[in-house]
Parts: sequence; structure tokens; C-alpha cells
Amino acid sequence: MLLFALGFLLVILQPSSGQFPRVCANTQSLLSKECCPPWDGDGSPCGELSSRGSCQNILLSLAPLGPQFPFSGVDDREDWPSVFYNRTCRCEGNFMGFNCGECKFGFSGPNCTERQVKTRRNIFQLTTSEKNKFLAYLNLAKNIPSQDYVIATGTYTQMNNGSNPMFRDINVYDLFVWMHYYASRDTLLGGSNVWRDIDFAHEAPGFLPWHRVFLLLWERQIQRITGDENFTIPYWDWRDAEDCEVCNDEYMGGRHPTNPNLLSPASIFSSWQVICTRSEEYNSQEALCNATREGPIRRNPGNNDKSRTPRLPSSADVEFCLSLTQYESGPMDKMANYSFRNTLEGFADPQTAISNPAQSGLHNALHIYMNGSMSQVQGSANDPVFVLHHAFVDSIFERWLRRHRPMLEVYPAANAPIGHNRENYMVPFIPLYRNGEFFKPSRELGYDYEYLQEPGLESFQDFLIPYLQQARQIWAWLVGAAVFGGIVTAVLTGLIRACRKKKGGTSSEIQPLLIESEDYNNISYQSNF
Repeated sequence: MLLFALGFLLVILQPSSGQFPRVCANTQSLLSKECCPPWDGDGSPCGELSSRGSCQNILLSLAPLGPQFPFSGVDDREDWPSVFYNRTCRCEGNFMGFNCGECKFGFSGPNCTERQVKTRRNIFQLTTSEKNKFLAYLNLAKNIPSQDYVIATGTYTQMNNGSNPMFRDINVYDLFVWMHYYASRDTLLGGSNVWRDIDFAHEAPGFLPWHRVFLLLWERQIQRITGDENFTIPYWDWRDAEDCEVCNDEYMGGRHPTNPNLLSPASIFSSWQVICTRSEEYNSQEALCNATREGPIRRNPGNNDKSRTPRLPSSADVEFCLSLTQYESGPMDKMANYSFRNTLEGFADPQTAISNPAQSGLHNALHIYMNGSMSQVQGSANDPVFVLHHAFVDSIFERWLRRHRPMLEVYPAANAPIGHNRENYMVPFIPLYRNGEFFKPSRELGYDYEYLQEPGLESFQDFLIPYLQQARQIWAWLVGAAVFGGIVTAVLTGLIRACRKKKGGTSSEIQPLLIESEDYNNISYQSNF
């Protein structure tokens, strides 16, 4: 009955998220390279008559890229989305969306003027009713087609440069699986040749902002198809976990009784079919994933390669990662040392921050530990544990932002791997979002985390640490000031005494005592930091 009611809401709501807008997936739009659909509210492109936005040329970043991708003009994702469209809606004020028909994250109301901050909660803090509703929402998304978006089943060249569109429908949940695949797929170079060292969502500075947008869009999509505007993604706090605490039939599915690689038949997720998991097959066929079903979700948590991932991440791993002051460093890829991003992503040791791609820490450790669908990058979003996991990873990113309070300039403007510079648009989202736009506190984007709101020691430490770090940076100056102040005080004291003695030799009985010599030697200037 719940699923029927939720399904009915689809008829009266207009969902939106990212990828190819259905209204622009046609020959006319592709040949004109323009995606500026009308807003239903006034019928004008981008809602221009209502001052929501206007159709504008896309402004691409000209900043140089890193050396990781030595090609040009061979991949549809280069200078996204210019291969498909070079004119899109540019929305004004707090409006957003491919036709400026939505509000920016963190705003609501008919004119998008009402600020809002919603709270993401620990999945184990949800009531039974709330938890069951979340599971029902997931299953609903898996069984309802996306109304506003389609996926590409061929490259722009295979579409004969737009004259032969190749798109197909997809359900809401799999739309996001496909987007994750598309951002991380290999580059097809022709024949059997591919370039694997490319990823628009991982192994570089954009890893955290990209997944932040991904979750925000996924969250909004669930809100739209269910009519539950207060829905937020729960998170799984996996610090110090001894096993997969959510891998049971009460939550995300337990282990199959006879096949440890599959989910329990008692879980609703046991009937789910995965897509976009056969990258080698797509490469050999010079094809894109077309969302064909490829079998059930596979998961065998804990039976992974222990030499690569010996355990789940600890609280100490997270705290060390948070102590790193550099967001990015060196080559800005998986070989970066002392990089917060690379350490959190899991390519650097969570105890030294030295790059070690042969090991998997923090974020990567969870993927490897799951030992199944979630362990292969391109298809990892097939497992719904992905959402819980990345929500917690995003909360760690949020803690780092609050602790270190970086300026936007901290995010690299140039020389990052392709697609990861600050002003690059994120692949494959339409409407367009730049990496740098999501390098800011979550409350500015309309959400927060339950455990970051608690007035406990953890939050207090995150508040205090930036000031302690600043104190360390000026410690030498403070000591020097203390010494200088002591010398000046001593000199002034001597001069005053000498002057008073010279004036008349006032007796010690009536001479005011400035300071006893033994007390003076015990005085020092100390900082409370």
C-alpha cells in the first residue's frame, strides 16, 4: 500500500536530478548544441519572462590541466558539456535546474527565498518507522522511471554528431548508478584501445565536491518522487566497526544462507539487478553501458584481500586525516602525499598520509571490505550501502571544512587532472555545477549532520583546533614579544628608579616600591594556547 501511494505521487510531481534532460535529448537540440528548455511557470526558455534565468553560452575554464590525460578531442567528457551543448540555462539568484525551475540547495518557497537546513541522521538513530520508510523509498526509486532524464547509450560520434540520437529511459535509482559509471569510465580511443588513467569523480581534488553534489541530487530526487520534502540521507558511522553493521535483513540486507556472495532472500535488495558492471565488455565493444540488467547485487563483507584492507577504518585514522592542513598536494592525484583529500579517499596511509595505492584506507577500505558490487568503481553505486557510506565520508569532509576554514582559493584552480580544476564543470551533471561551488560548509547548501550538531567534545575540538593551529603558527612571535616586553619593562624600571634617586634621594621608607627584585625574576609572559 505504501509503495502504491508513493507511486501515485510520481504522477503529480516533477523530479529532476542530472544527466541528459529528456527535452534536450533530440536531434534539434544536439545539432543546435542548445539545451534551454522552457519553464512551465511562464512558458519561456529558462523562465526568462519571470527573471529566473536566460539562455547563455557556456563559459569554459581555460586553466591548464595536469599531465595525466595526454589527449585532446577524443572523449565526450572533455570540456563538459560542450561536445553536446554549448548553450544552457544560466539561472539567477536562488533559482536552479536545467530550466531554472528549481531552488538552489538550501532554499525553498515559490520564489526560492526561504532558507532551510535539514539534518542527516545516523541510520541507527532512526525509529523503526523511519528506517522502513527509507528502505521503501530506495525500492521505489529502483522501480520508477525517471520523468525528466535519460541516459546516453552511444558516444557523440556514434550518434553521427547529433543527427542520430542514442538515448534510453532509466529508473530513478539506476540513473545515479549510470552517472557514477559515466564519470569514471575509461576513454575509448578506437579499436581495442582505451585510456584507463582518467576519472572525473575520483583520484583528484573533485572527489569530495563531486560526491557531495551526487548525494544532494539523489536526496532531492527522493524528496520529489515521494513528496517527502523533509527526507534526508542517513549515514553509517563505520569508525571502529568490527564488521558490516548494516549488512542484515533489518537494514541493507544480510548474507544469503547458501551463497555467501549474495544477499538474503528476506531482504528487498536481493531482487535488485545491477547495471554498468562489465567495463571490459563495454571497452571491447567500443560501447557505453546501456543499463541492461547484469545480475543480482553481490556482497561478501569481510572476505576481502586482507593484505590490501586488513580492517575497517578506526577513529584514530579519521582524526589523523582531519589533522592534515593541505586539501591537495603535489600531482593532485592518487600519488599525492600529505593531502587530506587523498588520505580520506584512501590512496594514502591514514597514519602517515604517504601515498600507497597498494593499500586501501578510509573511503576505499569500505568499498574493498564489501567484497562485491561495491568494490568495483564504475558499478559501486549499485549497492545501496554506497549512499550510507558516502554520506559519512561527506561528513568527514564537512568536519575538515569547519576545522580548517579554507578559503575557496585552497581548492586548485589549475594543473589538476582533467575535469578537476576549480572552475571545471562536473561530469555528467546538467544543470551545470563547478567543483569550487561545493567547496564550502554544508549548512550553506541546506543540510547538516546530526553528530556535528551535538555540543560534545568532538564538536568543541573541531571549533577550538583552528585557533590552536593559528597559535602554533605565531608561537615564535609570541615568545619574542614576551622577551622584548620583559626587556622594555626592565629598562623603564631602571630609568624610573635612577631618575627618582637623582631628584632628591627620597628615603626608602616613603619611596613607592615598584617591584621586589626576587619577584621580578619570577615573572614571565605566557600564552594560554
